[in-house]
Amino acid sequence: MEKSCGTLFLRWPAAFQAGSKVAGGKGWNLGRLDRYGFTVPAGGVLGAAAYQDFVEKNHLFESIETVKQTVTVDNIWQKGIDEGLFSLREKIKNGCISPYIREELILKLTNIGILEKPVAVRSSATVEDTDGASFAGIHQSFLNVRGIENILCAIKECYASLWTPQALAYRRKMKIREDEVIPAVVIMEMVEATAAGVGFTCDPWTGREDVLVIQANFGLGESVVSGTVEPDEYRLDSECEITEKRVGRKKGKSVAGEKGGTKFVEFTKASTSQVLRDEDIRQLGLLIQRVYEALGLDGQHQDIEWVFDGRNFSLVQARPVTALARYIYAEIKHQPDIWSNANFRDGIPMVQSTLNWSLMREDLNLMLNAPAKAMGYPGLPGLQHVRLYQGRAYFNLSLQQWLWHDTLGVAPRDVNENYGGHQPEIEIKDRKSHDKKHFIKGKYLLKLILTGQKSAKKAKKSFVKIDQFTKALLKEKLGNLTESQLSNKVAEIRNASMDFALVFIFCANASMKPLEKALDKSFPGKGKAMATALMAGKGDITSAQHGYRLLEMAEIARGDNAARRFFSGDPFDPLEWEKELPEKSPFKQSFRDFLIEFGHRGVYEMDIINPRWREDPSYLLEFIRRTLETADLHRIKAGQMEKTGRLWQEVKRKVPIHRRIFIHYMRQQVIKSSEIREMAKSVFIKLFESERLVFQEIGRRLAGRGILPEPDDIFHCTYREVVSILNGNWDGKGLNLLACDRKVWRKEMEKLPAPDVIINEAPEFAEAVIGSAGNALTGLGVAAGKASGTARFIHHPGEGDKLQNEEVLVAPSTDPGWTPLFLKASAIVMETGGFLSHGAIVAREYGIPAVVNIPGVRKMIKDSQLITVDGDEGKVYL
Repeated sequence: MEKSCGTLFLRWPAAFQAGSKVAGGKGWNLGRLDRYGFTVPAGGVLGAAAYQDFVEKNHLFESIETVKQTVTVDNIWQKGIDEGLFSLREKIKNGCISPYIREELILKLTNIGILEKPVAVRSSATVEDTDGASFAGIHQSFLNVRGIENILCAIKECYASLWTPQALAYRRKMKIREDEVIPAVVIMEMVEATAAGVGFTCDPWTGREDVLVIQANFGLGESVVSGTVEPDEYRLDSECEITEKRVGRKKGKSVAGEKGGTKFVEFTKASTSQVLRDEDIRQLGLLIQRVYEALGLDGQHQDIEWVFDGRNFSLVQARPVTALARYIYAEIKHQPDIWSNANFRDGIPMVQSTLNWSLMREDLNLMLNAPAKAMGYPGLPGLQHVRLYQGRAYFNLSLQQWLWHDTLGVAPRDVNENYGGHQPEIEIKDRKSHDKKHFIKGKYLLKLILTGQKSAKKAKKSFVKIDQFTKALLKEKLGNLTESQLSNKVAEIRNASMDFALVFIFCANASMKPLEKALDKSFPGKGKAMATALMAGKGDITSAQHGYRLLEMAEIARGDNAARRFFSGDPFDPLEWEKELPEKSPFKQSFRDFLIEFGHRGVYEMDIINPRWREDPSYLLEFIRRTLETADLHRIKAGQMEKTGRLWQEVKRKVPIHRRIFIHYMRQQVIKSSEIREMAKSVFIKLFESERLVFQEIGRRLAGRGILPEPDDIFHCTYREVVSILNGNWDGKGLNLLACDRKVWRKEMEKLPAPDVIINEAPEFAEAVIGSAGNALTGLGVAAGKASGTARFIHHPGEGDKLQNEEVLVAPSTDPGWTPLFLKASAIVMETGGFLSHGAIVAREYGIPAVVNIPGVRKMIKDSQLITVDGDEGKVYL
């Protein structure tokens, strides 16, 4: 069989391009590491096609087919089977590698400069070291191989290791077919090692994901991987600070043999010297973290083999951790993890930009754990409450359901209603024993209330502090700062963000239950609807003010001749507003004032990649243009006053004065809670804008130095990668390619539908259910009233021009960027959302009927279909 020379041995860049089906898992991962700027020994991969050629040339098909047909899980260790496998391995070892492959290896290894040097020859099967299977220790590797003849023998040994009982048993266990495992072979230069070992981006034994674990010994890493010695073990936190060191009693070390291979050299006395210095441990920790961020898409942890030559670290392997222990409370360990995107769809439904997730992940973990921590609950340290799935954010609903139940006795279904979305519930066993915890639960509740009260008092001071901090940063000339100062500025904003996250979470509760119950006593079954209706027009809800102010500005523009000319321009260019509008224009001044107050906000503002209104006000100006002739804020306000006034008169007629005073008080408390919740989010977003400004400046610098192709590619880098460059710990080599690959991956993920829940690792999509009446969809009524109109699907606020006045807005979810559209709609229908979601709060303020939490609603309702939204009953009639 003739083949052209020069196509089978792939250097690292070609191994990356070829992928794991050609270069094998190990070879492809090494190609990725090399591509992204990590130090990988010189070498490459003999591709999988060479094995297929070997099998054909040596007439091994029949022997292999016999093994496929006869070996099962039950008979794999029987004597006859073992003898058959031994015979197959001997045929492979005695086989011949094609001359043209031998010639290609000589040529390529000579060009690389390693033919006459000691090399490592390592198996790299096509499903080895992938997300689904690691084959750790199953297939053969050979160290300190010298000369082409020995390299060829080692290649055949790697091929033969595919047919050991251990390898077959693993494949049968993992349900991997023989034709899926085709061996490629990595050949790389041996690094002179003063120390070597393994590193994990998690703790694989306990399952903790906030810990880095490094194991090390003197000499080659073989002694660590094989378990020959008790290595040093170093543990680091997520900031790469050493939290624990255990120095092993090392009896010896593995070194290169004089004639090839390795040997174990015993020490005269077991060594208790620390293998790596503390500064080297921290440097290695940063390197391991970078590997996790570069290779671990969606947070896949990595198992890494490293070598230290006394000055620098080289990486000789990186594979996914495929069997991470489950780290969760014992009471729910027997139940699956339910990952939900329910209330995340409100603010972060999109595929996350790399930079945003690297900044937000810790904040979200802090916030979701904060209530239990504030109550003094003896929680497990380092629990991960959030994760990515296909680039989108999900939180551990099982964990939230358990924490709220075990602290305050809240039922899982009530947790679901609060968060929004349709998802399963954990099973609560032994309820009687939990009922005996009333005293403890009362103590927890008291602590939570006190913490909430303290946070509410602290909140307004925090609002002022962050407002002053962010305003000062807007005035700062970031271009004059050194890179070290920019790094410090990022750290300063991060610290402010993490501090405020703990304030924010306690501002996010605005329970309406007491008000509902009080109204239910006089209006049975109508308490929730009346409570939501009494909110209309009564609060200073910052995210609702956007809409009011935009209508007000549309009215101003209607009476401003210069503004009318600007908005009627053809073509209309909103970015020219400053240039086109004269200084005396009333609209221009009003719009400037709006941007001073609300310019930090934006569409899907909780991702730092998205521009703020201050940068690009096109969306706002387009809305004003569309509503120029129809805006009537007085009509909306009058309608709100009429609605709430009518309801309050009914309350006066039927409710005794003492209970009426309580209802009035509780209404004011709910309004205040809603105000502070929305204001807290607005203040949080000011920090997002500040971070965005600083990272934009860093992006310009890195693009100017050629580290990034474009300044905006900064949003496809992680916080740690950027800071490593600014602090001089990394030269940024490979970051340009990594950012480009992440952009491609992000676009691919955006094409995929977002599952509603992930049960362990299985995605599930909620289906809409038609009610018993045959034409009603049931959801959660979050804003009272009833309205009919044409359904209009809007998938993104940028499509807002499709929505006509008095149509029903049907959306997947909403954030403050959607607010202006609410004022055009007769009613709101959302696929997800809870009672405290942004959309629910704003709909109540505007007095617009709203029903949320209807799974699959966009499949059940047709665009332009006439529907009726009943916010009182939580139903949508088709």
